[in-house]
Amino acid sequence: MMDVEEQITSKVQGAFKPIHLKLLNESHMHAGTATDSHFNLLLVSQGFESLKKVQRHQAVYKVLNEELAGPVHALALHLYSPEEWAASEQEISKSPNCSGKNI
Repeated sequence: MMDVEEQITSKVQGAFKPIHLKLLNESHMHAGTATDSHFNLLLVSQGFESLKKVQRHQAVYKVLNEELAGPVHALALHLYSPEEWAASEQEISKSPNCSGKNI
């Protein structure tokens, strides 16, 4: 059985055929005991060329519906077309620490 990271990666690869994909598990930065609950996803796909930002997010939410309804509490999305990615800083931004996290 695949863990949550593997499930997300597999589903996203199958649905979007990404040119670039980076998934960070940021669960350790947040309060609580869940180890697979907070993720940060960078995805570059040709499929995003004709989609507005909100449509890109909706497409990812649809593909990851099961994970978002279950173990995944938060998912930061950074979604680019190849052209946008080439013009960007080409880095994934880490999410801020959870306010309930004891640092």
